[in-house]
Amino acid sequence: MASKAKAQKPSTLGRTLDEVIAAMPAERQARIKARSAELNAEVEGLKALRKLAARSQEQIAQSLGVKQPAIVKIERQTDLYLSTLRRFVEAAGGTLELRVELPGSGVMRLTGMGELNARAA
Repeated sequence: MASKAKAQKPSTLGRTLDEVIAAMPAERQARIKARSAELNAEVEGLKALRKLAARSQEQIAQSLGVKQPAIVKIERQTDLYLSTLRRFVEAAGGTLELRVELPGSGVMRLTGMGELNARAA
């Protein structure tokens, strides 16, 4: 019986991720790079946002004029007032922009949302 020689795929063991990606076709590398950029642009939660801004909870608390435990509470909340979110983002050194995408209308920016109104209601 003759033994059949199987075409062997190169082993991925012992190679770094960069080496594995470098061995892929250029088109696939481009797709991976684009998806990586998308994922890096997404931030999951205020805690991650604060860490990206290299700010401590204490620093954010000082900027907002509250105590550090209040920041823990804000970071854990799943439902925030827009004004709270805006103030948190600004305390981290950023700006908040609300973007709405409607079918057939494209992308719109909502302005004036979450701003504290100085006028009495």
